[in-house]
Amino acid sequence: MAWIFSLSAECGSNESTAHKFAQHFIGQIFILSNGNSCLCHVDTFQDIESNWWCRVYPSNISEVGIDSPESAYLMTELGILLYQKLRLAPPFRYALVGVEVDEFRTYSELIEDLPNLSIPGLVLSQIIEQEVAILPIFRQFSSGYIWQPYQGEIYNPLMVSPELKTKLDELLVIS
Repeated sequence: MAWIFSLSAECGSNESTAHKFAQHFIGQIFILSNGNSCLCHVDTFQDIESNWWCRVYPSNISEVGIDSPESAYLMTELGILLYQKLRLAPPFRYALVGVEVDEFRTYSELIEDLPNLSIPGLVLSQIIEQEVAILPIFRQFSSGYIWQPYQGEIYNPLMVSPELKTKLDELLVIS
């Protein structure tokens, strides 16, 4: 199973809004510090609440998740580049960069969870801020948007190493 690193943005109930958002990213090329170029691909889809999403997924990046400190670094670098491009994107309601962030919250789930929700990198339209109480950790992202600043991607050896996970499980049994 592939673990996709992407930018996912929820664009509301209008399909054309999602397509305009997608056009902003399609074909964009990012050059990383290791010399790799990442070409942005996009797709749009509807969630169970009939809201439209755009997924931006760059090529030439790990599809097995964050399996080393180097992959965490490169995905963080790419995440920063995606957020920079997001600042100039057509309208959207909320967005997040990371591994497997597609439909991370439906709109109603987001509104319900938002008063207590801490997701570094979450970008919200200020229209949402008018609808619900927002944690004070949000800061200005761009005109019309706030965010919880991105903290980068994290390498977690226990997530990628069955051997280490087995050793931890054995330790927990002894406890």
